[in-house]
Amino acid sequence: MNAGPNSTTFTFAPILFPTQLRGTAGGFAAGVAKLGATLGVFLLPIVKEKFGLQSVLGIVSAVSLLGLIITFALRRDDTDSPSFGIVEVGGKWYSSAETPMEIPKQLVDCLDQNNAQYEILHHAEAVTAQRIAEAEHVKGRHQAKVVMLKCGDQHLMAVLPADHHIDLEKIEKAMGKPVSLGRENDFKSLFPDSLIGAMPPFGNLYGLPTYVDKHLAEQDYIVFEAGTHTDAIKMSYSDYEKVVKPKVGDFAIKLHPMKGA
Repeated sequence: MNAGPNSTTFTFAPILFPTQLRGTAGGFAAGVAKLGATLGVFLLPIVKEKFGLQSVLGIVSAVSLLGLIITFALRRDDTDSPSFGIVEVGGKWYSSAETPMEIPKQLVDCLDQNNAQYEILHHAEAVTAQRIAEAEHVKGRHQAKVVMLKCGDQHLMAVLPADHHIDLEKIEKAMGKPVSLGRENDFKSLFPDSLIGAMPPFGNLYGLPTYVDKHLAEQDYIVFEAGTHTDAIKMSYSDYEKVVKPKVGDFAIKLHPMKGA
């Protein structure tokens, strides 16, 4: 008797609906089902006693039929909606609402419009700059990482090698103002086309002043995350500087040597 309700509540929901709907709709459906079961436990014996078993079966059938009619009446066809469905990306399956980011179009357009020479690299998913460098098989000094800073009400983008960390005292001295590390909740809305931690070092695309550490500027080429945790771009530093026009200075301190650096 529970096969129908349990199938529609717990089995079909994960297949048909993305995560953001399952939690609410599934919980609501389960709650209503339990409420119905509770009422049935108390009311159906009374009905059986007064009107007989046939009446009980008739009520159960009528309620099930009503539920079927309501389900079909309220269902919506989301097969053409970008917010629903299941898609395959890179050999992995996702709800389309959870589909991973792609390389920002404005980044590619910017590089193409400026005739920059670049190569798109794909690597295993990685988050930290040093892990990314290892995944891409490049030395830490070539891997550019973005550090978001806050100076008063203004957001700043600092770009430095993966084997360095930001020195706030140095950058404060260069700017003549107090500077602090940016908080994710404050700056993530500035990058709607990129994952946090994978923002490309192109502050010019996001209206942000960009500061590059001199150690990165000394490299013949750089590699940086291209908006996702699985895509990167390799290009000459000279082309990067031509496009972004960053302010270059001594803003970072070298970390302990990383493998391959």
